[in-house]
Amino acid sequence: MSATSRWPRWLRRGPLEMAACIVIALGIFMMLQPFALVLYTWSFVTTLCGVAMFTIVSKFPA
Repeated sequence: MSATSRWPRWLRRGPLEMAACIVIALGIFMMLQPFALVLYTWSFVTTLCGVAMFTIVSKFPA
């Protein structure tokens, strides 16, 4: 049995990289929208969390 098969399907690189990309896109959208100051306030933190998540998840097995 390989190490890859012991990881749950939702904990693999593909789905979590997609989730990280969605968080990054959400952060960029929050940064570029002109309506709500609270979204702009949290946009950098959201983008940063997405980038950190992507960096960590890219080390997971495929």
